[in-house]
Amino acid sequence: MKEKNSNLTAEQKLVLFDEGTEPPGSSKLNNEKREGSYHCVNCDTKLFDSKSKYESGSGWPSFFESLPNVFETKVDHHLGYARTEYHCKICGGHHGHIFDDGPQPTGKRFCNNGICLIFKEK
Repeated sequence: MKEKNSNLTAEQKLVLFDEGTEPPGSSKLNNEKREGSYHCVNCDTKLFDSKSKYESGSGWPSFFESLPNVFETKVDHHLGYARTEYHCKICGGHHGHIFDDGPQPTGKRFCNNGICLIFKEK
């Protein structure tokens, strides 16, 4: 994992590089409704388009699909059961987990730590 943004906060570093989690409901991006894109706060890689964002009720920004080839995944058992964790392919930063309870057309929920994202309005 590579720190590319020297302005990251301690909380951002904890989530990105130590696989931490921000508190649910704490991200201002939960209420973001404008058209645009979401980028990795560390390396600025474009990860999600706003058209794939939806309100999951989970407390974290959620998306039903990412852009192609932007994440690598692995299985973690930190909570005692298997979850699919995803990391930025460019910098290795941890963003969240993928669940199979999202809306169609994918049925996926990318549950992302908002602190790891930058929103760029179109």
